[in-house]
Amino acid sequence: MITLALAQQLRDAGLTWSPTSGDRFVVAGRDMDSDVFVLSDMTIEVHEFPQARVIGFNGTVEWALDSVDVRDAVWLPRETQLRDLLGGTFRTLERTATGWRVRTETAGTVGTTEDPDAEQAYGIALLQLLNSLR
Repeated sequence: MITLALAQQLRDAGLTWSPTSGDRFVVAGRDMDSDVFVLSDMTIEVHEFPQARVIGFNGTVEWALDSVDVRDAVWLPRETQLRDLLGGTFRTLERTATGWRVRTETAGTVGTTEDPDAEQAYGIALLQLLNSLR
C-alpha cells in the first residue's frame, strides 16, 4: 500500500479521485491517519448531495464519524489503479534484489523508480509523471 504522504503528494500534484467500491482511503488530520477505510456498498458509501459528495459510514453508532466530505479523504490507490493511471507510459514492473522497479517512457525518455513495495514504486512513478505535466 502506498504511504499517506505519497497519496497526499499525488493529490497535490493533481490526481483526482472518483470514489468507487473497493477504494481505500484515509481521513487525514483527525488523529486517524493510521486508519485505512475501504468503500463498500454496505458499510461505507459515497452519497451525492447538491452541495457536496459525502462518504457515509453506515452502522457506526459506536463512534462519532457519521460522514466526511470526499475532499477531506485521501485516496490510497491500489496497484492496478496506479498502473492504469500511468497509461501508455508504463513499460514494465520488475523484481529487484531489494524490491520492485517500475519503468516508464514519456516522449522517448525512459524513467525508473524503485521501492521495496510495488504499489509505492508505481505511486512514485505516477507522481513523477504528474509533476512532469505541470
